Amino acid sequence: MAMVEAVEMMAGRFRGCMVGALMGDCLGAPFEGEPRATRSILQSYFRRLSDPDLKVPYKQYTDDTAMTRCVAQSLIEKKGFDAKDMARSNVTDVFAALRATKFRDPYSPAAFQFNGRGSYGNGAAMRVAPVALFCYATKAGLVDTSRDTALITHANRLGYNGAVLQCLAIYEALHTPTNKLDSVKFIESLITKMKEIEKPSEDDILYEGEDPYVYVKRLEKVLELMERGDSVSREQVEDELGVYISAHMSVPTAIYSFIRATSPVADIESENEYQRTLHFAISLGGDTDTIASMAGSIAGAYYGVTKIPGNLQKHCEASSDAIKQADDLFSLSDPKPPAS
Repeated sequence: MAMVEAVEMMAGRFRGCMVGALMGDCLGAPFEGEPRATRSILQSYFRRLSDPDLKVPYKQYTDDTAMTRCVAQSLIEKKGFDAKDMARSNVTDVFAALRATKFRDPYSPAAFQFNGRGSYGNGAAMRVAPVALFCYATKAGLVDTSRDTALITHANRLGYNGAVLQCLAIYEALHTPTNKLDSVKFIESLITKMKEIEKPSEDDILYEGEDPYVYVKRLEKVLELMERGDSVSREQVEDELGVYISAHMSVPTAIYSFIRATSPVADIESENEYQRTLHFAISLGGDTDTIASMAGSIAGAYYGVTKIPGNLQKHCEASSDAIKQADDLFSLSDPKPPAS
């Protein structure tokens, strides 16, 4: 493959990651918190949106995309991680506390959440995709940057390590040559990295009886589910991985959704792997917009934007903004194609 063609393909992967995250958010949002959608409802939903003649209002994005855009814009404007700028560009209860202190210590308010234990929600993981793109060519900074981005709002180990895992999954997807994904090795690589990342340090706060290797065990559970193939039901995924707003019960689920959809799924009619990823993630119920957004960012990073159906993309709000930020991050990252 010529170098120019390879670089263009990687640019398409950057776009795929950002657009993929947006679409998961927009298309998953209508089902958030609702009872698990039936097969017929979701089939009809995707079939209708795939109709090239359908004209409906945009599916609006939620806070997932709003926060992701803020992270991306800060990285672009500052050409790197700037904690104060990152905090200023977002709006949450934590950031309100930061404004009150004039951003003197961007990390302090998050540490006081939940009686000093910090948040372990998936809010940091859902917005971390731009970090994986920015750090594409400098892996040495990826873990630290994803953790630092998370720590502004999520001081709990489960919260910031969930963001690190999501960032690593996107990074691995970007660096995996198209059509050469080994799903088992993909998960095993994440397990190896998380064993090192979750190893307690002197700065970590562990409470009595707390297992420090939560994500390692969740990823091992992903491997178990993969071994059972298409026989795994949605109910089993919910029971064994979770579909909730806590990071450890949603990030591994998003990764599993990406892996599961690389092969045909019996009750999903689409032959498009990216669309299957979103369809499967949403079909799990629970925190559908965030899980589908995280799964969509991983799938988009692997398949590239050309694999994302245009008829679906046109129904999502601000897809052109996602493409613009992806291109800006691409220009900053000095990207090179993955080894074939």
